Amino acid sequence: MDKTTERISEYSSFLTFEDLPGKTVHQAKRRIIDALGCATGGYSSEPAAIARKLASGISSSQPARILGSGQPTSVEMAAFANSVALRYLDCNDTYVTKGGGHPSDMLGGVLAVAEMCHASGKQTIAAAVLAYEVCGRFSDEVPLPELGWDQGALVVIGTACAACNLMGMSHSQTAHAISLAIVPNMPLVQTRMGELSMWKGCATAASVRAGVFAAQLAREGMEGPADPIEGQHGLWEQVGGGPRELGSFGGRETPFMIDDTSLKYFPSQIHTQAPISIALELRKQVGVEDIVEINVDTYKAAWRSAGSEPEKWDPQTRETADHSIPYLVAVALRDGAVTPSTYLPERIGDPSLRPLMQKIRVTENADFTARYPGSQECRIEAVSTDGRRLVKGAGFPKGHALNPIDDSELEAKFAGLAGERLTNGQTRRALEVLWKLEDVEDAGEIVDLFIVNGSA
Repeated sequence: MDKTTERISEYSSFLTFEDLPGKTVHQAKRRIIDALGCATGGYSSEPAAIARKLASGISSSQPARILGSGQPTSVEMAAFANSVALRYLDCNDTYVTKGGGHPSDMLGGVLAVAEMCHASGKQTIAAAVLAYEVCGRFSDEVPLPELGWDQGALVVIGTACAACNLMGMSHSQTAHAISLAIVPNMPLVQTRMGELSMWKGCATAASVRAGVFAAQLAREGMEGPADPIEGQHGLWEQVGGGPRELGSFGGRETPFMIDDTSLKYFPSQIHTQAPISIALELRKQVGVEDIVEINVDTYKAAWRSAGSEPEKWDPQTRETADHSIPYLVAVALRDGAVTPSTYLPERIGDPSLRPLMQKIRVTENADFTARYPGSQECRIEAVSTDGRRLVKGAGFPKGHALNPIDDSELEAKFAGLAGERLTNGQTRRALEVLWKLEDVEDAGEIVDLFIVNGSA
């Protein structure tokens, strides 16, 4: 195998809970709490129901249970179903860098494998940190969306490494799992272009499933293609345009990547977080009916994905709406909030919003682009009927790693997302256990906490 694959597999084989500083352990628990809240909130969605229906027809001699229903299935299908629910609300964390993505998408797979292996809470935390570390170091190097590839190309690698770690696989087996994760699984960013379908929230779940499957294959002795990263037609050539070098992995003097991801404050794409927060502030200064023009300046990645296509001014699906700056700015101005109910079909299709959305113009600001991803700058100018020009800007929206939500705000977010499916007692108990996850003896205890109302 090539040098990069060997380096990743060696790191993946030996990382343990004891290698993690207290800060990183706490940050890992925050991401797990956030992700499980999102998964519970997304449980009732149509994509999650489809995933559970498919998974429920599959049995396994080494099962894992689906979050929410508790239905046993194969570990890779539990990983898929868990991650579909987790991703649906678009409210889980994000890593703002060249490759972007949502590292906590992988936690649906980490939990499934951890339950199958009867891993401890400490082992589960270490595997989560590892998944973030591998996925994040690749994301630092490769601007996937600009090259036409989707974030699942990196999610699959991080998931495979975490699964190998939990299953106690050797350095050699892990190297083959990495190859089996990369070579057959290069998804296209077309998933996130134009009118978005329900697959938008399922794409990385498919990559999580593939990563778990790659680890299973390697554990049974399947060998992967040689040199999957540095080879003639390997990952670097396909997405990097030539040889690259991953940064240092977390440990010793190097901080862990999981410490630097951002937790979302609103249930929407990361690039829409700042526009929403600014719109809510402007709402305090001008009435919606008094606005004649709204100019949104932002960086290229935000403009490209959430403000450059005509579909964003007339969204027909939830998935398009939560990736639309015009829609979300209009809703924030009109309703004074962006919540899961923002995406009810009747709200998305509300004809009264269209005139306001047509007043919104989204433009790339070259200076903002130059400073991204170091900051996520946005500036909105609202022009009123009396000629006033109200301008507000933001660089680090609430939830950003440099403007984080605190633990009490995270608990409130968790309770708000999980409250419709869990009782108050379940919600309190889940938080008690998850804040002390390192004391859990068997990861199956986590699944026990999330059996939703109406499930067995």
